[in-house]
Amino acid sequence: MSLNHCVHRPKAASLFSSAGIGELGIEAAGLDIVLANELLPSRAALYRANFQHEMLEGDISEVRDQFIEQTRAQLVGDELFLLYATPPCQGMSSNGMGKLKAEVASGRRHEEDQRNRLIIPAMDVAVALKPRWLLLENVPGMETTEIRTNGKRWENIISYVRRRLGQDYVGGPQVIACDDFGVPQRRKRLITIFTRDAHAKQFYENNDGSFFPTEMREPRVTLRDAIGSAPPLDAKAGQNEARWFHPYHYVPVMAELKYHWVQHTKEGNTAFNNQCINPACGSTNNPGHRDVQIDGKWVSSKEIPIHCLKCGHLLPRPHVLENGKARLLRGFHSAYRRMKWDETARTLTQNFIYEASDNKIHPTQNRVLSIYEAMVLQTIDRYEYVFQVNGKDISTAQIAEVIGESVPPYLIEKICRMMLVASSVKSGELEKRGEISKPLKAA
Repeated sequence: MSLNHCVHRPKAASLFSSAGIGELGIEAAGLDIVLANELLPSRAALYRANFQHEMLEGDISEVRDQFIEQTRAQLVGDELFLLYATPPCQGMSSNGMGKLKAEVASGRRHEEDQRNRLIIPAMDVAVALKPRWLLLENVPGMETTEIRTNGKRWENIISYVRRRLGQDYVGGPQVIACDDFGVPQRRKRLITIFTRDAHAKQFYENNDGSFFPTEMREPRVTLRDAIGSAPPLDAKAGQNEARWFHPYHYVPVMAELKYHWVQHTKEGNTAFNNQCINPACGSTNNPGHRDVQIDGKWVSSKEIPIHCLKCGHLLPRPHVLENGKARLLRGFHSAYRRMKWDETARTLTQNFIYEASDNKIHPTQNRVLSIYEAMVLQTIDRYEYVFQVNGKDISTAQIAEVIGESVPPYLIEKICRMMLVASSVKSGELEKRGEISKPLKAA
């Protein structure tokens, strides 16, 4: 009999589970998930393909009571160690809030994003199940988001969580950079943790009100460290995959004109800054791209040249042809931009498979990141996970969506290991035992 079957494993439950990427870290840390919940059928199907425990599909506002009952039934009298929740972030992200303000100003939308109010049924679950730990993961904008909690009453979402939990719990939110914790990605997240565990409360207080002691930090991992040894690819047909190396090490074939822009783009730069390639000229003095602020909003510059100011040759900058004339495409300075080898990767989004996405062109090769490389940057490669439903691969676009909307599971694993250690020993003994500073192994 394996050790996992001999030793009692703490129990966890998950809300807004999506395809279960974060849950990889929970299970690797030594917790058993008894029940998960997800709204989207496609995400729930992928979740079921990767996990053995039950998945309750549906809107948590509608299946809340069922979730509570099924979790209690699965616990069989045991306590719930962790309730993990990652509410939808679109209404809390800077992009989401900007779009919301624009739509409110134009009269097309009510002031409140209803997705933000999903924290209310989530807290109903937390109050009913009384987990030893509550872990909420979201974008930094969650900390300043307000929701309507009672009729027309507005309340800060973190204050609402704190009020609903009551005085038995201590904790709060903290914005962390994932690349401080061994994730090769410059991704900032708001991690909100509350606990009712007596030992953990002491640890929190002795650590100046934080659940992230310095011992949890790791040296930053650069892009070169993370994916530098992967076989080279090129966004031309016949050169765009190396599935012999990894099933997901492939990239889309790039349109010829876009490939032309990318191949002339230098590491760390954007194609909007490309200079003259006329052999008889080669001028490097053409003004580059800049973002400008108009009426308090950042917009892309329209004033950079598309033809060389010295010889008039068409520059290899993003453009379209209209009636035989080139017109510069609109785009921010981060579009069509190569990454830098010796920095951590920028935040992965679901658009990382497109060359126009934010800082997602390979540092030196003429292509975007492969699915495999995105898995490495999101630390998914450290765990066993398949992007398949009923034995068939889902589409590349669907894979990109799942990766882009997920939290790095290695970060969740580290947080869960901290919880386990903080709950089992007295405050002040963590550093003596060296538990938090030990390298955390993935599954």
